[in-house]
Amino acid sequence: MTSGARTSGARVCLGQIGAAHGVRGEVRLRSFTSDPASIADYGPLETEDGRPIEIEKLRPAKDHFVARLAGIRDRDAASALTNVKLYVPRERLPQTDDPDEFYHADLVGLAAVDQSGNVFGTVIAIFNFGAGDLIEVRPQNGGKTELVPFDATHVPEVDIAAGKIVFDPPDGMFKAH
Repeated sequence: MTSGARTSGARVCLGQIGAAHGVRGEVRLRSFTSDPASIADYGPLETEDGRPIEIEKLRPAKDHFVARLAGIRDRDAASALTNVKLYVPRERLPQTDDPDEFYHADLVGLAAVDQSGNVFGTVIAIFNFGAGDLIEVRPQNGGKTELVPFDATHVPEVDIAAGKIVFDPPDGMFKAH
């Protein structure tokens, strides 16, 4: 239902650097893009703190890619990048072709309202722990956040232009709103 992975402000996380690979500065790279090999097509990526990272070469491996990054030529430099997430500005991503596919960055910050228009809170994050996407909603009146399945049953409408998702939370959730 969603495309991309995690967000950081107006940026979308497209991948994560893994361990160093070999002694010449290559790294393992996990891609979160719908076509994993296309991660190199987005141009320079950036780290969480804004450092630019450019993929010079990319080749597939077992369950990841092996990448050569600009300016990284030895194992020590490659090791220093272990677990660094790679982002791209949201505006650099194409529009989705599927009306039921969204970038996480477009969902974060939307109001979560019920079918009657009552505001329950705000979408603050999207997760996928392996059993499908979940949206995290911060209640309008404070309190603990709730995770809501992000599927057609629980979120029948997403209206990015109007700044809201319409949702039908599971029974017992958000009782005191």
